[in-house]
Amino acid sequence: MTKPTKQWYASWFDTPYYHILYKDRDYSEAQIFMDNLTSYLNIPEGGKILDLACGKGRHSVYLNRIGYNVTGVDLSEQSIKYANQYANDTLKFDVHDMTKPYPETFDAVFNLFTSFGYFEDEECNLRTIKAIKAELNEFGFGVIDFMNVNYVIENLVAENTKTVEGISFHQKRSVKDNYIVKDISFEADGQHYEFQERVKAFTLDDFIVLFEKAGVYLLDVFGDYKLRKFHSDSSERLIMIFK
Repeated sequence: MTKPTKQWYASWFDTPYYHILYKDRDYSEAQIFMDNLTSYLNIPEGGKILDLACGKGRHSVYLNRIGYNVTGVDLSEQSIKYANQYANDTLKFDVHDMTKPYPETFDAVFNLFTSFGYFEDEECNLRTIKAIKAELNEFGFGVIDFMNVNYVIENLVAENTKTVEGISFHQKRSVKDNYIVKDISFEADGQHYEFQERVKAFTLDDFIVLFEKAGVYLLDVFGDYKLRKFHSDSSERLIMIFK
């Protein structure tokens, strides 16, 4: 019997090649965002933060460094295995499915860097927001940092090649069935690989509908990591604060 095929994010995120392709992500920008966000939310020193879909833990590690008690969770066992090297008394990592509530409550739940909208089953998106609601304590805030799909579609690069560590990643981007799709192919270690990333093209209006269904309230919307006003046509990010 053949094993059922994993969802794209479960297989692609668990490969070393995913981390090679995206190794040049801007850590200083991520830190500025975390400084601005925690200050804006006025999270108390030593406050508890859940980093939902934390990947290898870059945001979690920095949030812990600036004084917060952080739990980073991700579906990728390999990412959590890597992140665990940074664990300490106030920083822990766990393999967890974000569509289900984590069994603790927090001062803030952060879902960062477009780590939402991966699911084929629409209901999973709603379950994720309901789970975030369940993970917040009485005074807690939820944050989803998503791409601004209008900006992304307007500036979509249809095709390019990016070479990292001697591997040439061929990337093709398109919009299909209300998903933003990236097809990635490359040769490595004597083999040919093909992966696909698919993210639902959620607009702010789409999120508002999900929030209403989940029983959470949208408080603020920002358009970049400096927390400037959101403009639907020109902002690079869609950052939503809710509770």
